[in-house]
Amino acid sequence: MSEVPEVRIGTVEREQALQRLSDHFAAGRLSVAEFDERSAVVAAARTRGELAPIFADLPAEPVDLSKAPAKKRSGFLDEWPERIMAVVPILAVILFFTTGSWLWFLAIPLCGALLFGNHRNGDKN
Repeated sequence: MSEVPEVRIGTVEREQALQRLSDHFAAGRLSVAEFDERSAVVAAARTRGELAPIFADLPAEPVDLSKAPAKKRSGFLDEWPERIMAVVPILAVILFFTTGSWLWFLAIPLCGALLFGNHRNGDKN
């Protein structure tokens, strides 16, 4: 029994869950309303058991390295789009709770499109 559902989680686990949720949203598996609801649950989660139902109907995506080209890792600034994208869902949740407006969640796909849209099109050529 490696993961006990009653074990409390911290900020790192919530951030990882939000990132996984963002990945599923970006893949088109979740609507904006579903993403909003699940993000709010992740932000309020206190135990592992509260996170499990959020991903119950979503696939655990294995990484297929044969399809994706290997990234060059030469420094901190090479990963800046990924670093910004990791912070955007957390920032959207914080702004949602402070302002009460769900529109902040629209920044997640917008940032993804702005940060990765041109990069992916460049890979196809």
